Amino acid sequence: MSGDVVLRVENLKKHFVVGHTGVIHREPITVKAVDGVSFEIRRGETFGIVGESGSGKSTIAYITMGMYLPTSGTITYDGRDLFAEKKRPIGLKKEIQIVFQDPGSSLNPRQSIKQILELPLRIHNPHANRLEEVIRLLDLVDLPPEYMHKYPRQLSGGERQIVAIARALATNPSVVVLDEPTSALDVSVQGKVLNLLIRLQRELGLTYMFITHDLSVMRNLASRVAIMYLGRIAEVAATEQFFSNPQHPYTQMLLSSIPVISEEEEKLKPAKVVSTGEIPSPVNLPKGCSFHTRCPYVMDVCKRVDPVMVDVGQRGGHIARCHLFEQPPEVAQQAEAVAASQEGA
Repeated sequence: MSGDVVLRVENLKKHFVVGHTGVIHREPITVKAVDGVSFEIRRGETFGIVGESGSGKSTIAYITMGMYLPTSGTITYDGRDLFAEKKRPIGLKKEIQIVFQDPGSSLNPRQSIKQILELPLRIHNPHANRLEEVIRLLDLVDLPPEYMHKYPRQLSGGERQIVAIARALATNPSVVVLDEPTSALDVSVQGKVLNLLIRLQRELGLTYMFITHDLSVMRNLASRVAIMYLGRIAEVAATEQFFSNPQHPYTQMLLSSIPVISEEEEKLKPAKVVSTGEIPSPVNLPKGCSFHTRCPYVMDVCKRVDPVMVDVGQRGGHIARCHLFEQPPEVAQQAEAVAASQEGA
């Protein structure tokens, strides 16, 4: 499958200095927004990144777009390092586009829809017939051509987001980063936008990096899912495996907390995993596994050693960053004892 990889992220880190300690001996206070993240996105798939607010998922999107420079690590598109040059080549910029969370702030309120859609065309396709291209883009997203004369304030929230999607498609990209594209929309509109994204992917062969905190949305759109916690990836799995057989305790906690309306849906959820503590401060992360302060299965090793990604033996490259799946005998024995005590509780 490695030949099908279009976007590869390797040991990506982004640390922000948010202040300094002391007055005389001033040491920087650093937030590790992204701290050693690695994953691959295959051509034509939707790779979902899920996490709570502050987990670092949007930071990954902004680094991918070049809005932030990485502290270390690499992102490659079709084998080309996105940060090999000080300024990203214009030909590479057009291949990766983004749709932001809030179309109300991402669209210029003083420009008409025609002007908004023309801007990427002026930069990336200056010889095109811009009027024809604007009409084509509006038709592609199921908006009538007369919408080109409207302004963002005259459109509904869903229509504004659809215009933002059309703008992202103006450069004919191969990868589209979707940063919470439906979270600012009414539930009644979310389905329309998601169906549009699914159709566009099928017709144009697009690859999506889909970022959200909504597991229900992710279930309907993603091919594979990565769960993030405090700047690190906790688990990566094919969507079917992720929902039917979650392995990491944090993933189990998230899925068991999804609200349902019937007993049948409740039976499909994993056993209830109760979080026992508070989310650590991002400027003062605990030693070892950052989830150990909340994990019901915590062991001594979790407080001392940061776990690494381990193949958990499931189909589809299912991996998790947890000591429960590591092989040393003493760790396995502790894991079995903890699991047995949880079952008896």
